[in-house]
Amino acid sequence: MRTLAGKRFNPGKAHKLMSEERKALLPPDKIIEYLEVEDNDVVADLGAGNGYFTIPFAKSTNNTVYAVDIEPMMLDMLKENAVKDSIENIHYVVSDLVEIELEDESVNKAIISMVIHEVSSIDHTLNEIKRILKPGGQLLLIEWKDIEMEYGPPQHERISATDMLETIHNATIDAELIDLNPQHYAVKARMK
Repeated sequence: MRTLAGKRFNPGKAHKLMSEERKALLPPDKIIEYLEVEDNDVVADLGAGNGYFTIPFAKSTNNTVYAVDIEPMMLDMLKENAVKDSIENIHYVVSDLVEIELEDESVNKAIISMVIHEVSSIDHTLNEIKRILKPGGQLLLIEWKDIEMEYGPPQHERISATDMLETIHNATIDAELIDLNPQHYAVKARMK
C-alpha cells in the first residue's frame, strides 16, 4: 500500500466537524450501531478531533473511551465539549496513529474516521490498530469516496473503497464494506 505524505486537518476549521450537514450524512447513533458499541466496551476514537464521535461513544458505554489525536488543540476543544455534556469517561491521548500511545489489547472497539488518508503509513497504522484491539475486537474505518466533490480532501489524497478493503484484507483482518452515503464509505473489521 502506498505511503502518504500526511496532510493534517486544520484545527481552525473544527467547527465544520459539528455541522448539521455532517450529522445528516454521518449520524453518530447509526455509526454506534455499525460498531455495535455496548455498555461495557472500551472504545478508541483514533483521530478524535473535537469529539464528533467521541462524545456519543462516551454516552453509549460506562467504560473508558480513549480520544486519540495528534493535535492537542483538537483535544482541548473535545475536553470543553465533554465538560458541557458532563462526560467524565473520556481519556485524552496526544498521539500519532503510526505508533498509538495505548497498551496492547487495551480496547475492544475502535473507530478511525476520515483520518487514514492523512497518516504517513497506512500499513503501520493498521498494525497499530491490530495491536491495541483485543481478540475479537472491532474496527470501523470511515473514509471519503474516491470521487471529485467540493468537500473533503483533494481526490488524489483519497483512497478508494476497493483499495482500502484490499489493504485491510492484506493485513489479515476480516472486513466488509459498507456504503454509508454518496460521499463516504466504511470498512467494518473484526480481529481474529
